This record gives sequence, structure tokens and C-alpha cells, in this order.
Amino acid sequence: MQKRSSKKKKLDINELASTVANQATNPKPEESVEESKPEDEGKNPAAVALGRLGGKKGGPARAKKMTPEERSEAASKAAKARWKKKP
Repeated sequence: MQKRSSKKKKLDINELASTVANQATNPKPEESVEESKPEDEGKNPAAVALGRLGGKKGGPARAKKMTPEERSEAASKAAKARWKKKP
């Protein structure tokens, strides 16, 4: 798979002028493509919030139950997985 650049594309002078004119004349900003996530469509917002709440509680509770050796082992495994992705 091709790696994508994280840098934003530079606008030429005409695109920049058009963007500035649109922002100056339109009272509300246009919605960007990044804001609307297709995977969020059709999901119940209450269920999403509840799932997030459980996730926020679960991690610290799991860490509290683990021994220091188990936490260290889990952290080492996570670090190795993160560094394995980078060349």
C-alpha cells in the first residue's frame, strides 16, 4: 500500500483567493470531508457514548488488578507492537 503524505497540499494563488473570498462572504464555514465520518452514520449516539464510557473505565480497572510485573509485560508488548510498525 502506498504511504500518504501528512502534509497538506499547497493551494495556488487562485485557489487561495477563492478560499479567502468564500470565507469572507459566507457566514457559516463549509463542512469539511473529514468531519463527516461514514462509519458513524446509523449508530445510536447513546450507545456510542456508553461504549466509550465503558472503555474509559475498563483500562484503569484492568491495570489496577494487574501485578507490577504483568503491567510491565503488557507495556513492553505494546511498545514492541508500536515500534514494529515503523521501518
